Amino acid sequence: MRASAPTVGIVLLLASAIAGPMLAGCSRDASAPGTGDQAAPPARTGQVTVSGDDRNASALTWRAPAVQLSGADAGVARRAEAALAEGKLYADADSAIPLYLALLKRSPDDAGAKAGLERALTALLAEGDSALADAGDDIDALRRAHQIAAVARTAAPQDAAVRGYLKQVDLADRLWDLNREAERDLRANRLGESGGGALAKLRQVLRLQPHQPRALQGLAAVESGLIRRAEDAARRSDFVNARRWLAMAAVVRPGDGMVPDAKARIAAVRAARIAQLHDEGMRALLQNGGVDEARAKLADILRIAPAGDPAAGELIQRIDWATHYGLFRPGQVFTDALGFGARGPQMVVVPHGGFRMGADRGGDDSERPAHAVRFDRGFAMSRTEVSVDQFGDFMRASGYRPTSARRGHSLVYDERSGNFVLRSGVDWRSAYDGRAADGDLPVLHVSARDAEAYAKWLSEQSGQRYRLPSEAEFEYALRAGHRGLYPWGDGAPPAGVANLTGAKDASPGGRHWANAFAGYGDGHWGPATVGSFAANAYGLHDLDGNVSEWVADCWHDSYRRAPDDGGAWLNPGCRTRVVRGGSWASAPAQARAAWRAAMAGDSTSPRIGFRVVREL
Repeated sequence: MRASAPTVGIVLLLASAIAGPMLAGCSRDASAPGTGDQAAPPARTGQVTVSGDDRNASALTWRAPAVQLSGADAGVARRAEAALAEGKLYADADSAIPLYLALLKRSPDDAGAKAGLERALTALLAEGDSALADAGDDIDALRRAHQIAAVARTAAPQDAAVRGYLKQVDLADRLWDLNREAERDLRANRLGESGGGALAKLRQVLRLQPHQPRALQGLAAVESGLIRRAEDAARRSDFVNARRWLAMAAVVRPGDGMVPDAKARIAAVRAARIAQLHDEGMRALLQNGGVDEARAKLADILRIAPAGDPAAGELIQRIDWATHYGLFRPGQVFTDALGFGARGPQMVVVPHGGFRMGADRGGDDSERPAHAVRFDRGFAMSRTEVSVDQFGDFMRASGYRPTSARRGHSLVYDERSGNFVLRSGVDWRSAYDGRAADGDLPVLHVSARDAEAYAKWLSEQSGQRYRLPSEAEFEYALRAGHRGLYPWGDGAPPAGVANLTGAKDASPGGRHWANAFAGYGDGHWGPATVGSFAANAYGLHDLDGNVSEWVADCWHDSYRRAPDDGGAWLNPGCRTRVVRGGSWASAPAQARAAWRAAMAGDSTSPRIGFRVVREL
């Protein structure tokens, strides 16, 4: 006999009306009361209400089929044994349990009938256990389990094994209800992410019956639903909620591999969205006024991208470039097409920024006060001085008549006297000594007005705005981020740094400079071919040395009230202009980074050339 179990659930409560003397006489409990030959009262029906499914909600009852006993009990017992052997337990009057109950009704102390009923109940409960094994997701199996419960409770309501089985049926009902409610929640998308919902019910099922397959399938559905929400959020670029849904999904079925796969998919969606926004931002920068749109794309990237994302970094840089350089980038070298099929001078994009302009030490009052200047936008400066060939393109295309040609003379270096003298027939085609100049030398014998005419012509031909550099732009580009006395620092010039006056330099006739950098020689007397010496940190050649250069500013005796935005300091109709940068024939003091000189704007010289700036 099995140990007795406590009274349980709905099924046992419904069984309370069945405890009649006849049924008690059929109990497998050895202590069940019996009265020998006392007549039993009429049989009472048992009823089980299945609480699992609506289709099973009606009462399922079992009334023992009426058995007509005739002849000896031995014959009935043999019929019952045969039915039990065939597995016919309760379906009709020829089944084992009804036959044994009939024998016991007639002879309550019939030991053989009691033993037979015990075996029949064992077989019945085995069938019940088999039905319960499938009852988690099979309503027909649950119905069979309930029908068997009704038979067992009618046949032996006090039997411990029967009571244990009834408890399992009650549990099956509870599990079915919880699973059914959880599935309704799933269909309604109530996953339980905030408590309750399908997740709470499924977890309750698994507390009652660990590893219950239907509940485990429900958990998988909850996890899938949360992952689906995460992926839907990702498709809307809502990656904050995508991460939140994934975090919830990760605790539903830890370690199953679904969430890591989903994370990889969402990461791919995020990467694709970031790439799309990056490309849209880059395209916007190609349009006039597209910086604001690009910034909006960048804001979207920063909202969804991880820290340090390279696409965001690149777009930040390109927006910065577009803000300060238009379609260019710092250090970029380019040329503009000119209207007659030629190309303009090579231009280098100078980075925006600030510096301290003027002399903190040395120099004279015209170089003071030193003051802060800041360029909010970069600019492009010609990589070298304008060459003879480049100026010649302008002359041939425009018919312009420069100052030296109109005057018929210019200053040249005279080797015989070692001085600078006026010589007739000298113009832009002439070298420092009056002879014909090679095309790749810097153009000389041009006035400030000639230089401005060339810049104006470039503007007309290219459709861009060319001009002479401001004095601030020139010094900023010359220093290239350094603050030394000279562009290269405070000491003597390094070997080959620029075309300067060096003690080792010698003229064609063997002359030497009286005031020069001691120990320095660059191998040139007169200007060198443009770009012969190394570029500075901004990619520009010969800003200090080779030739001094015209800038756009009018001359002022000091920097008091000078512009701080890097623009040229102009006065209407001014005649005196500014020359910057040392030349091949400048004293060492004139090679200082802050050096500046006043020069009549119509002057021409074998030591002065120019370069241009293009606005971005």
